[in-house]
Amino acid sequence: MNTRNKLFLMMVLEIAIWGAWLPLIFGYLPSLGFSATEPPHAIAGLVPDFLKWLFSEQGMILNAFPVAAIIGMFFSNQFADRNFSAEKFLGFSHLVGGLAIFGCGFAHTFWPFFLCMFVHCLFYVPTMSITNSIAFANMKDAKKEFGIIRMGGTFGWILVAWPFVFILVDWAKVSAANPQGIIAWFDVVFKSGLSGPAAQVATGWTFKVSGMISLALAAFSLTLPHTPAKKKTEGATESLAWLEALKLLKHPFVLVLFLVTFADSFVHNCYFNWTGSFLEAAKETGGVGIAKNWIMPVMTIGQVAELLTMFILGATLKKLGWRVTMIIGILGHAARFAVYAFFPENSNLIIAVQILHGICYAFFFATVYIFVDEFFPKDARSSAQGLFNVMILGVGALVANSICPSLINVTFKNAAGLVDFKGLFLLPCYIAIGAAVALALFFHPPKDVTASGAPGSAPH
Repeated sequence: MNTRNKLFLMMVLEIAIWGAWLPLIFGYLPSLGFSATEPPHAIAGLVPDFLKWLFSEQGMILNAFPVAAIIGMFFSNQFADRNFSAEKFLGFSHLVGGLAIFGCGFAHTFWPFFLCMFVHCLFYVPTMSITNSIAFANMKDAKKEFGIIRMGGTFGWILVAWPFVFILVDWAKVSAANPQGIIAWFDVVFKSGLSGPAAQVATGWTFKVSGMISLALAAFSLTLPHTPAKKKTEGATESLAWLEALKLLKHPFVLVLFLVTFADSFVHNCYFNWTGSFLEAAKETGGVGIAKNWIMPVMTIGQVAELLTMFILGATLKKLGWRVTMIIGILGHAARFAVYAFFPENSNLIIAVQILHGICYAFFFATVYIFVDEFFPKDARSSAQGLFNVMILGVGALVANSICPSLINVTFKNAAGLVDFKGLFLLPCYIAIGAAVALALFFHPPKDVTASGAPGSAPH
């Protein structure tokens, strides 16, 4: 296997670890009886009432990832890549993180589950930066090769979802139906998703599969090209790069983009928090009524769209410019949640609108990364990327994961105990529209910023 293929496979495994457990965890935690509004008993007396939403059992578990993302900005950028060769750090991290997430598949009480998840996230999140470092250090032409190599991560997310079509099947029901012929067999299988306690047990396999992939990547890391530790650059500010990044907010257009990125990250994470439960909920309760074994594949449609959208992103930026492209990405969220709110009974439309997820990601988040890389000078790019990454993977997700469980389980439940999905989904819809308006009115980068180095008038 040549170096580029190794890097591609590295990305496949890296993102598959995350994609294996994320889509179904939001519905899995309530099935284990973890509270969305109350802290665990051991610390309940220490938490003020106004912070219970942040330290609820579900909130603490879901926030392990964004908290690790914030910690990771300091650890991976300030310590790990200056003291260890990247491939060895990757292997060790996935060994420890893989065993931890594997343990989540067996943990059914709060503290064991939370501790396993927190340890996993602490070791996993920094590897997202480390894999990029390994890729950039071992490519001949990053502009031509990185996009293709990074697509491996999207393929990994898609591929890991499809085995669960069969893992989450009620095989006893299939056997009882005794279908004749391969077509009839597949028809019965696809309609026989597990439910109740059996579905809970089977969903635990999402964590076990994630652990297996992590351990596989730990072993595969030993075959990756040697990427030595980076030498520490002289200078007092080098160890406080995050402070240098914060200084970038003095530019009004950077501050506006930073705040809009927070709003978009919050809305983006509302999608992951609520979509699985919405798809699975019965039609008579306001949901879509999709079998549990089909939820992950349906949600991967967005990743397929992401692959296709990335191919046209460069041309879109050149034609429409930074601001319009980002606005389209944000309004994609609004359109998708509007469909959720007003057309829940149309399952075909709900499935089709998943395409917008890929457009939302490429046209906003990917565009933000490209904008930062194009605008900021070379010595500030790393700090700027870290600043926006903390907002995308850290703060925005932290807020969403803290309040989304309470919103769906308490705030937007009616007197009959059913979720008011229309009211629930209109909330992020309106936030996305507000963020798009703010971007349109207040985001005015200097005219000399060009997309992808394109000559001529600068996009805006």
